[in-house]
Amino acid sequence: MQTETLVGALILGLVEGLTEFIPVSSTGHILLLGHFIGFNSTGKTFEVLIQLGAILAILTVYASRLLTIAADLPTSPAARRFVIGILLAFLPAAVIGVIAHGYIKTVLFYSPALICTTLLVGGIVLLAIDRMPLKPRYHDAMDYPLWLCLAIGFCQTLAMVPGVSRSGATIAGALLLGTDKRSAAEFSFFLAMPTMAGAFAYDLFKNRDVLSMDDATVITVGFVAAFVTAVFVVRGLLDFVSKHGFAPFAWWRILVGLAGFAGLYLVG
Repeated sequence: MQTETLVGALILGLVEGLTEFIPVSSTGHILLLGHFIGFNSTGKTFEVLIQLGAILAILTVYASRLLTIAADLPTSPAARRFVIGILLAFLPAAVIGVIAHGYIKTVLFYSPALICTTLLVGGIVLLAIDRMPLKPRYHDAMDYPLWLCLAIGFCQTLAMVPGVSRSGATIAGALLLGTDKRSAAEFSFFLAMPTMAGAFAYDLFKNRDVLSMDDATVITVGFVAAFVTAVFVVRGLLDFVSKHGFAPFAWWRILVGLAGFAGLYLVG
């Protein structure tokens, strides 16, 4: 295995952890960066499987709260409603992900121009939403009604297109549907757990016959890097969003999209 491949895996893992939970599209970032540094993974599995590091980051940071919710399930209607709401929100992505998996992995993942476009458009949309005089009605992710959870889940399906951003689609949808910024980001955290775990398990199953030990080593490097950086992001994001909103992420998306188009024009 070439050292360059491991270095590339480390860099992409760091980027995955830094971008997974902010509305800038981690998949778009690592696919675009991978294109320019010449990083290729078997069946594009690396880009999906290293998300396990980000999943474990959430579990680590939210461990006590998750244990509390689990302990309250037998006696608390609110805890049961919240878990059902997360599962409802996960359902649309699970169904569409299975149906469109082949097209997403073999077509959309290989289109850097599409990724640049969705980064740009998503940045403009997020900037517009951040500036809207919205009046939130829901301030606690634990209290979202089931219809709202399902609606956010349908918004999440837009992120099947790389560059859209799973967190961006869910947060933007939640804001337009009446939530405040902090609870929208927190709900996106919780929704990420079944969504990313499901994507990890399904992609691993689909590619189990083509992965080698070298692939496992590369994925492990990316996974560890993603875990370390994602822990810091999860711990600080809610406070950052409460103070600064989503405009900084919108401008970052626009900058990366423009830089990506410039790179494609200059080097292909």
